[in-house]
Amino acid sequence: MNRGSTGFGRGLLGVGTVLYLVTKFAATALIVVVVSELAKRSTLAGAILASVPTVSVLAMIWIYVETRDVDRLAAFSTDIVWLVLPSLVLFGVLPLLLRLGFGFWWSLAAGLGATALAYWGSIQLMALFRG
Repeated sequence: MNRGSTGFGRGLLGVGTVLYLVTKFAATALIVVVVSELAKRSTLAGAILASVPTVSVLAMIWIYVETRDVDRLAAFSTDIVWLVLPSLVLFGVLPLLLRLGFGFWWSLAAGLGATALAYWGSIQLMALFRG
């Protein structure tokens, strides 16, 4: 479906479209701020909130509201399943390197690099199964 099907203004820069985009940004940013502030008080509580697939759920809501395309949502959800495992690499590499005495920024960079490689491998596997 096309973008105009949302009824959120005319064209790319309509007032309704801009307000809708600002709402999307604000909702997403609010979640990130809440998680980081909560984690300062309780790492477990912050981790619980962060582990909920909030970004995925918000993205599914936005996709559905904007397109009403359930086939796209099904494909998106399936792709997420494929990519959850490589995303976990970061959470294994980062604490390991921190506990070995590496600095935060180096550990984060190495974790992100390892995660990028894991994503690449998963995408290659996805391509094989999709034919």
